[in-house]
Amino acid sequence: MKKSVEEDVFIPLYPKSSVEDKSSPCSKFQERCFWSAVKLLSNILLWDGIVQEDTVRDLGLSKLLNRYLLLNLLNTPPGLDNIEKCSKVVSCLPERWFQDLRSGSTLPELRNFCQHLLQ
Repeated sequence: MKKSVEEDVFIPLYPKSSVEDKSSPCSKFQERCFWSAVKLLSNILLWDGIVQEDTVRDLGLSKLLNRYLLLNLLNTPPGLDNIEKCSKVVSCLPERWFQDLRSGSTLPELRNFCQHLLQ
């Protein structure tokens, strides 16, 4: 899993003008890369309860979500596309990670993602 996150994940950043047209090759490629990374996130987080939680959280949240996915989300204009992407990321997160949290708090690795959701 670590090797996949470190060597296989790539989400290019293009100028806004290159990705505004959803039918452009740049936009299509960026979207494919994003959704592949989301699928990897989902697969990594499925290992929760089997592999040490710290390892799963580090790979899935600290490395994959915060390094790659969040950057794409921050550069996606507000709207339905951004909502769909955020919803899919949220659906990957194991519910048990949130059972013992106080109301209004979150995991440290999710602070930046939560800030994006609030905006």
